[in-house]
Amino acid sequence: MDALVTCLVAAVVVLAVVVVVVRARRRPTGRPDGQPAEPPRDGPLRLTPGDRVRIREREYAVSATIRLVEGDWSWVQHLLDDDSGTRHRLSVEDGPELELVFWTAEPGATVTPGAPTIELGGRRYTWAETGQARYTATGETELPSTGTMRYHDYQSGGGARLSFEAYGEEGWRVARGNLLDPADLVIRTGGGSQAS
Repeated sequence: MDALVTCLVAAVVVLAVVVVVVRARRRPTGRPDGQPAEPPRDGPLRLTPGDRVRIREREYAVSATIRLVEGDWSWVQHLLDDDSGTRHRLSVEDGPELELVFWTAEPGATVTPGAPTIELGGRRYTWAETGQARYTATGETELPSTGTMRYHDYQSGGGARLSFEAYGEEGWRVARGNLLDPADLVIRTGGGSQAS
């Protein structure tokens, strides 16, 4: 009888080990390059000046962060520097789904906001939203540390975006953007460790 109980206990232990090993093998391990399948939702929200990000195989330094609040809604914009002199930014909205948009400044654009549709660079954008938010800025922004920002946002097919922003009393800043898949973003904190 003792031998039978011992055999049953051993069989249960072996079965439990097999189940654990099979589940571990089924668990997703990430992308083929060893990166996690998706960065943590709060990773892009918590970037700070001095951190580095890689977006679609190009490296950028976070030079500033602007946190914006409009009513119950908030979002973050990280200003990015790649030593090219072109102004880029990463906007992060944490709603029902994490929305990441990579923006490139269009300083020579002569269009202004307000129309239902706008043509720029051979693409037609349709008005999406307009508003005004309070902001807090840290890092190298050339802005006061707090203030207000007005915006007009437009969208086009394929995740294309067009943005008009005016901080304080300044004129409109124009930028074109594209939605990013979270897998397109790799974060390295200021100390160099990988956070996504």
